[in-house]
Order: sequence, then C-alpha cells, then structure tokens
Amino acid sequence: MPIDAREWLQQRGEVRPATTANQSAAEPSDDHVDAESVARSIALRKLTTRAHTRHELDQALEAKNVPSSAKEAVLDRMQEVGLVDDESFAVDWVASRQQRRHLSRRALRRELEAKGVERGNIDRALDDVDLNAELITARELVERKRATMSGLTRDVQYRRLAGILGRRGFNTAVTVQVLNELLRRPTSE
Repeated sequence: MPIDAREWLQQRGEVRPATTANQSAAEPSDDHVDAESVARSIALRKLTTRAHTRHELDQALEAKNVPSSAKEAVLDRMQEVGLVDDESFAVDWVASRQQRRHLSRRALRRELEAKGVERGNIDRALDDVDLNAELITARELVERKRATMSGLTRDVQYRRLAGILGRRGFNTAVTVQVLNELLRRPTSE
C-alpha cells in the first residue's frame, strides 16, 4: 500500500504534522497549500537526480497520493519556469542515448513514448536521427562489440552482432549494410 505524501515528507522532517483534534475548527485549513508543498518537494527531489518528463513526475506524485489539483498546479508552475520541459528532455535524451547506448531511431521513439513525451516532441527530437546517423551509430556499436569476439569465426560474429543490432532496434537494411562493411562479408546475389 503506497504511503501518503504528507506522511512521507513528515518522516523526512520536511512538513509539519497534520492538524490535531486539539486545534480549533475555526482555524483556516491549509491542506491545499500543504499538498502543493508536498508535491513540490517530491517533484524537486526527483529533478535533483535527472531531468524528468511531466508524465514521469505526474506518476511519482500519483504514487504518493498527492491530490490532483495540487499535482497539476505544481507541474504547471514547474513547466512555466522551465524545470519541466518535455521537448528539451526529448532532444537531450535522444542525443545521450544514441551516443552512449547506440540505440536506433525506433528504440529511441519507444523509450520516449514510455516516458509520456508527446508525439510532436518525439518527432522533433528524432529529426536529426536519419539513416546516416543510424549507420554511424550501428557502426560504432559493432566496432565496440566486435573487439570482444576476435576468436570467433566470421559467421558467428555476424550472427551475434546482428542479434545485438536487432535488440537495439536497428532494421534489417542497416544491420546487413553495417555488418557487410565491417566484416567484409559479400552480399548474396
């Protein structure tokens, strides 16, 4: 059972305990203000580790039972000030994942969709990932992985490298072209 957001922050000493029965009922309720401060604290904690999409933060706040009105107010404000920007997140994600993980355009699209990025932002982020960029990325991956396969026959290397490229989302045309270039395997006629 998920822990309540207020209780989670109380355990960390970041919010005062909920009102007690001793307090006067005439005192104004600041539940909404507290809910927003709870939501803000949770979201800022998440953002200290890495950039997040609005959808990811929404899910994190939902998991802590933050009321939807407070959640929306905090996320809207964070978007206004630029702490949450799905478009720049998508561009940075594509650049980073393609460079470090050598992922194809298709795999990058899947990851961004899973993070809740809108289709238009995904399309703009993937604009620079054309066939040439995918070929370069696939070549880099194959060259890096091939170094660990030096004792294997060319056919075994070809199969294993084709599997690696396939799991990274590269289509058959890219896979065949890169492997034929780097393994100097003639194409079948």
